[in-house]
Amino acid sequence: MNRGFLRRLVVLPALLGLTLLSSCTVRHNPGTEGELGDFIRANYDKEEVLIPMRDGVNLFTAIYTPKDKSRSYPFLMKRTPYTVSPYGEGSFPDILGPSDALTRGLYIFVLQDVRGTYMSEGHFVNMTPHMPEKTGPQDIDESTDAYDTIEWLLGNVENHNGRVGMWGISYPGFYAAASMIDAHQALKAVSPQAPIADWWYDDFHHHGAFFLPHAFNFLSSFGVPRPEPTSLRGPRPDRGTPDGYQFFLDMGPLGNANERYLNHGIPFWDSIFAHPNYDEFWQSRNLIPHLEKVAPAVMTVGGWFDAEDLYGPLNIYRSLEEKNPEVHNTLVMGPWRHGGWAQDDGSFLGNAFFGSATADFYRENIEAAFFRYFLKDEGEMELPEAYVFETGKNQWRSFPDWPPAETEEAFLYPGADGSLAFESPSTAAGAFDEWTSDPAN
Repeated sequence: MNRGFLRRLVVLPALLGLTLLSSCTVRHNPGTEGELGDFIRANYDKEEVLIPMRDGVNLFTAIYTPKDKSRSYPFLMKRTPYTVSPYGEGSFPDILGPSDALTRGLYIFVLQDVRGTYMSEGHFVNMTPHMPEKTGPQDIDESTDAYDTIEWLLGNVENHNGRVGMWGISYPGFYAAASMIDAHQALKAVSPQAPIADWWYDDFHHHGAFFLPHAFNFLSSFGVPRPEPTSLRGPRPDRGTPDGYQFFLDMGPLGNANERYLNHGIPFWDSIFAHPNYDEFWQSRNLIPHLEKVAPAVMTVGGWFDAEDLYGPLNIYRSLEEKNPEVHNTLVMGPWRHGGWAQDDGSFLGNAFFGSATADFYRENIEAAFFRYFLKDEGEMELPEAYVFETGKNQWRSFPDWPPAETEEAFLYPGADGSLAFESPSTAAGAFDEWTSDPAN
């Protein structure tokens, strides 16, 4: 693409304020949390265990099993760095699993703090680099931790049917995707949702452009070192104002983030600035090249309006398609923000109305159907290769290929006075528009 026309670009990401969605919260149907919580307490038993990994590290895991022992159930597992609270075998969450439909459908839900986070032992590594060659028990990554967890579950939990499914949104989506590589034979269905795939393109560096508010807001708490297991999240620095724009404006040069707030206490923040280019540090954290030898059925989910992880789902799907052509591989893209398919009914985004409750439709007719079919042999597998929502027409569309075979690639170019055109404008000197960006106007 010819980018020569772009002479000056002013980006003010601080307008996003102090909002943070990476630690995505599943809300399901608004107003039903209390009712669903009552259902969970009435129909599930809870056990907390430490599951040993091959290198001796124990991972804290909460297991919710249906009280009805008259039949067997598949496992549905999420591995997360964002806590499996509430802790305590007598404490139950008001929300369990990726959707109300799946929670009420009865599965053995397994929630695990990944190594080095919250109540799990070990050292946490951001976007753990995958190790293609493993020669001993100390060669570990997220693929081996998922494998070892599944092996333990099969031998220690009763009333299972021998099948495991995994899901996760955002960072947990990365752990779901990593589990597909050299997967345990019992892992039958995986749904990485808004998965981080490569942090140079997702989240912090959008094709190299540093996303300051997102990185600072996230890492200033999440990145606090945790010397021993704890149920508490890292503290946030005092910003002194609820005005996100003003906070980052007042911060000034990036060096002030450390001098005023972080005090060089966030190792990964320092690593970001020690590696300003796409070097081995970032390349080793790219999961996409390693998505080989994938056996489970996969349904990758993303949102067209996801400002954090749009790159991940599209490119994980594409890599799976190229490297594992025989595997069931479905892409689902809806009109959602980051994790929006799990947070509300999906009928609105801001003042844009999509004509129907798109997230409700997804949870019942796409997500629940995917896991029911591959984990319980229930229903028919009618999902297409790609199930995408077309905004404007406000309709779901299905395609046998993605991108659709009949599409043609074209580029839109900014022109004078805010216009757009398919023809490239002149790149002569002076071919740019300049204005003052004023958040008050």
